[in-house]
Amino acid sequence: MAQPALHAWAEAERPLRLVEQTVRADDPNRKALACYGLLLRGLTADPAASDTIWLRFVAGRPISAVTMRFLEWACLKLEAAGKRTLLLVWDNASWHISQAVRAWLRDHNRQVKHAGRGVRILVCRLPTKSPWLNPIEPKWVHGKRRVVEPERLLTADELMGRVYDTFGCAHEIPLPIPEEVF
Repeated sequence: MAQPALHAWAEAERPLRLVEQTVRADDPNRKALACYGLLLRGLTADPAASDTIWLRFVAGRPISAVTMRFLEWACLKLEAAGKRTLLLVWDNASWHISQAVRAWLRDHNRQVKHAGRGVRILVCRLPTKSPWLNPIEPKWVHGKRRVVEPERLLTADELMGRVYDTFGCAHEIPLPIPEEVF
């Protein structure tokens, strides 16, 4: 198990040169975007379409409350697809391992067991500093190379559109930060 090689795709006669772009201090656009992603293997019976990716951007930063909303959304979609369990491979980001998320996962799984319907979530935590063990990481690496714009900065909406198109995902409304957080 080794970290994947990180290469950019470019024409042979014109290598890709990325220059760090700076943002004007008065720029009204967001400076950074957060995105939750879920790689689903075997969601459909078609072996040619074995990998599916679901994405949701965040209207703000990734925090525990938004993580729980993303998991609720994913579970509803999985339940509609007839799935009963989600094996979630996760790194140790603070919004994944927080007490609030762990408590939500326990409560969610208890409710599913008690009701006899829904999607259970089994969390498989990755070792620290081992992101390449997560099956979605190579997808992120190649996706980043496909959406990059070497000539200019992209607006948040342009970047979100490119990411959704690159991964063949439906364009979803960004997950809001719940009001009770404020």
